[in-house]
Amino acid sequence: MRAATGAAWLTARGAVPLDRPRVVGILNVTPDSFWDGGLHAGVEAAVVHADQLLADRPDILDVGGESTRPGARPVPPGEELARVVPVVRAIVRAFPDALVSVDTVKAEVAAAALAEGAAIVNDVSGLRLDPAMPEVVRRAGAGVILMHSRGGVETMARYAEATYGADPVGEVTAELATALERARAAGIADAAVVLDPGLGFSKRTEHSIAVLAQLDRILALGRPVLVGPSRKRFVGEVAGGLAPEDRLPGTLAACVVALLHGARLFRVHDVLEASRALAVAEAAWNAS
Repeated sequence: MRAATGAAWLTARGAVPLDRPRVVGILNVTPDSFWDGGLHAGVEAAVVHADQLLADRPDILDVGGESTRPGARPVPPGEELARVVPVVRAIVRAFPDALVSVDTVKAEVAAAALAEGAAIVNDVSGLRLDPAMPEVVRRAGAGVILMHSRGGVETMARYAEATYGADPVGEVTAELATALERARAAGIADAAVVLDPGLGFSKRTEHSIAVLAQLDRILALGRPVLVGPSRKRFVGEVAGGLAPEDRLPGTLAACVVALLHGARLFRVHDVLEASRALAVAEAAWNAS
């Protein structure tokens, strides 16, 4: 099942047309993210990296101040605010045309980032962890990414949360449907919602692969789908036990597979490489 290419995603800075694949560039301002932890912490380093990412023309920059890698520790709200808000402010001022997302599960952080010019909230808990988050999103008219996960920030990437019955994709889809209902109950417009199956989160490798192969079941919920396979553990495991630095080819393969199964947004570290791979795949699909 392919997503409708005429669809658009509403954000606080207008609509993002989904007539082509849209790439979300990852900008972590954490000291402990699994791939680039500490490299871009601090406003100056983050702005330099934002400039480098924007040279590769991502559609969205996703700024995050709390790692969700296996074994990550929760970050107090004050610390996350200090990491994220000055960076969002600086990016919006330096690059006024950039569309910025904030990756957070905390309503306080989301509200502060939106006030500084962010237009999207990427909530990896699917509105589970902070009951104030839906109202923050609704009041700002922000776009929102609802990701499937289980547990808290410190456990959601662990295999201990990956307990499923005979139909894991059915369970993931049902839990995303519940997240979508949380958004609707808060008055968030469907057009503002994108769903993310949470590859690698609360899933073993076989669960992430099954989700990629059955994205049509998530698309049946009626919202566009974003995937985030970038250099994740499942990519390395499928390819024979590769370290993160060797997972780019597998990441690109996962993006292309997701595209062909209907995903329209792709959250990656390697913007240029993903954009080129997706452009070729999209052209071939359209020609067919």
